Amino acid sequence: MKLRVDSKYIPLMASAMVLLGLYAAGCVAFYDRNFVSPGVVAKLFSENAYLGIAAIGATFVILSGGIDLSVGSIVAFTSMLVAALCFDGELDPRLVGEVARVLPAQWLPLHPLTAIVIAIVLGTLFGGVMGCLIHFFKLPAFLVTLGGMFLFRGLAFMIRIEPLSIKQPFYAETITAQLTWIPMDGVRVPLGVFCFLGLFGVALYLAHFRRFGRNVYAIGGSEESANLMGLPVGKTRILVYTFAGFCSSVAGVAWTFYTQKGDSAGAGVGLELEAIASVVIGGTLLSGGVGFLAGTMIGVLIFGLIQTLINFQGTLSAWWTRIVVGVLVLVFILLQNFVTAASRSQHRSE
Repeated sequence: MKLRVDSKYIPLMASAMVLLGLYAAGCVAFYDRNFVSPGVVAKLFSENAYLGIAAIGATFVILSGGIDLSVGSIVAFTSMLVAALCFDGELDPRLVGEVARVLPAQWLPLHPLTAIVIAIVLGTLFGGVMGCLIHFFKLPAFLVTLGGMFLFRGLAFMIRIEPLSIKQPFYAETITAQLTWIPMDGVRVPLGVFCFLGLFGVALYLAHFRRFGRNVYAIGGSEESANLMGLPVGKTRILVYTFAGFCSSVAGVAWTFYTQKGDSAGAGVGLELEAIASVVIGGTLLSGGVGFLAGTMIGVLIFGLIQTLINFQGTLSAWWTRIVVGVLVLVFILLQNFVTAASRSQHRSE
C-alpha cells in the first residue's frame, strides 16, 4: 500500500527537519561547550518569547490572506507606554519634567499591572481600528498597517526619544525573581516564556477547534467562496487584526520583562519582518489559507537556533542570522510554490 502525504503538510515537515538538523549540527559541533544542556533550550525560548508572541498574531493575519507591518511599532509603543506609566519621579527626579510633559505627573506612577493592562487594551484597539479600515473602506492591508507602523513608532517617540528604564520593584523583584521558574541549577524560565506558551495554547485552540479559526482558513483560501458560503468575512477580518494587535502589545510587555525598559528607537525594530519570516519558514502560505501554528513555533525556534549557533561559533557577525534566515525564507517560498503547483496538477489528473 502506497502511503500518501497531504501536500499541505510538506512545508511543515520540511521546517521540522530543518530545526532538527540545526540542533543536531549544534550538538555535534559544540558538544564540548554544553550545547545539549537544558539551559541552552531554556535560553532559546526566553530570548525569543516576544518574537514568538508577535508571530502568533502574524500567523492569523497571513492565514487570512493579509499582512501586518505594524507589529514592531506596537511593541515599541507598548514598551514605552508601560515604562512611562510606571515611572516614579522619586526614583529618578532628573526625568520628571520630560515624562510629565506627555503624561500628567499626578497620574504617575501607576502600578505595573495597571500599566500593562492599559498598554494591552490600547494595542488591541489599535489592531481593531486597522481591521475596520481594511474592511469597511476596502483599503489594502499593506498600506493601512504601513501607516500604523509609522503612527505607533511616532507615538512612542512622543513619550520619550531615549530609552526609559523600569525601576519599579514589581519588575525588578516579582517578575524577574519570584515569577521565574528555576527547575535546576543554571536553568531559568522567565515569565515571558509562560506568556508565549500560554498564548500559543489559546491560539492553537482558536485556530483548530473554534469556528473563528475555520473562518480564517476559509477566507485565506478564497474570500469569494467564503462570501458565497455566508461566512462573516468582515467580522472575522476585524477580529484577526484585533487579535494581532493584542499579540503585538503582549509581545511589547514581554519585551519589557526581558529588558526592564521601554525603548522607542530600539524595541521591535524589524520585528514585523522577523515574525513574517518565522511564519513563512514554519510552512504557512503567504497567499493564505494553508498553514499551522505548530509551524510558526518551529519557525521561531529555527530563527532563535540560528542566532544561538552563531553566538556559540563566536567569530561570525550577528548579521549572518539575517543572511541565513533570508535564504531559508526564499527556499520555503520556492517549496510552497512547488507544492502548490504539484497539488493543482494532481487535482487536475484526478
